[in-house]
Amino acid sequence: MYILTIIANALIIMVVKSTTALHNPMYMFIASLSLLEICYVTVTTPNMLSIFLVKYKRISFEGCMAQLYMFFSLGSSECILLTAMAGDRYLAICHPLRYSSLMTTRACLHLVILSFLSGFIASILTITFIARLPYCGSNRINHFFCDYPALVTLACTESSTKEKMFFTLPWSVVLICFFLIMASYICIIFTIKVSKSYQRKAFSTCLSHLTVVLIFYGSVIFIYVRPKVNYDLNKDKVVSLVYSVVTPLLNPMIYSLRNKEFQKAGLNFVLGK
Repeated sequence: MYILTIIANALIIMVVKSTTALHNPMYMFIASLSLLEICYVTVTTPNMLSIFLVKYKRISFEGCMAQLYMFFSLGSSECILLTAMAGDRYLAICHPLRYSSLMTTRACLHLVILSFLSGFIASILTITFIARLPYCGSNRINHFFCDYPALVTLACTESSTKEKMFFTLPWSVVLICFFLIMASYICIIFTIKVSKSYQRKAFSTCLSHLTVVLIFYGSVIFIYVRPKVNYDLNKDKVVSLVYSVVTPLLNPMIYSLRNKEFQKAGLNFVLGK
């Protein structure tokens, strides 16, 4: 599955790069998301595979914090990038006459870079809090990789402190981005109702993105945005596989299966035309 994920996302990037007709903001965002997914899945999946092969897998505290930082940074970057993609669709459908002047290639590139930088900067505070927590007792992490909820349960702090951290830190990036995306789609829906000429175009360009958003945010919100510390880690381990393994594999399929323009470009790329 890991190799298939890498190949699928790499194919998306190569098709977009090699096809002049796809050199527009929408496909640049999709290619950037594929690059992000390759990095995202590489942080966790190889380690998970080694856990299945080795009975007792060891990882240093520094290594665990490094993995968590990369995982958080890339996850936050994906949240922000998906928000930027929703903004792109909002401009294209709600303000089509101004779209080409506002969403230029340069503006798209700046948004992609900003998404990556913001994700890595925003995660510093969270990792600093987690790294400074006092850990005692068991040093076994009940998870496939170093993830935030599993680590916080090992900390020897008061329940109220854990509750406050668990409830406030993940909200800042996840829910703000989610609400911005939903606000964009509410505006898009109203535009579709007013002007039926945009209806088919709106569904063809937005449905794939909305599907990715619901799958990714559904699992992320379930894990991180819950004001409870005493949760079932075994259930969370299974749900975490959705956003850490399944979503990076599904994204290329979701964006390509419903997009005839991309399918044609992909076929030409494979045939060498």
